[in-house]
Amino acid sequence: MEAKLITLSGRVQGVGFRYHSKMIADKYGIIGYAKNLTEDVEIMAQGDKEAVEDFIEQVAKGASPTSRVDDYTVKSVETDARYKKFKTL
Repeated sequence: MEAKLITLSGRVQGVGFRYHSKMIADKYGIIGYAKNLTEDVEIMAQGDKEAVEDFIEQVAKGASPTSRVDDYTVKSVETDARYKKFKTL
């Protein structure tokens, strides 16, 4: 299992981005969270390496139909056993 911390900027708030991120996470079996920052969205994604890569590819395209991702960063982080499912915060 691997964990990534993803920060996405652009039109990612007020457009259902976190909700759609959860739907994508559930599809790939990803656990973690999605939360709004001041202007960006932060996602902690944990799962099998291939699933995490596929998840990142999908959310980087824009998780919701009306979102637009202008930029994103991905950092490797330690896995966290507290997460049992994917939550929107």
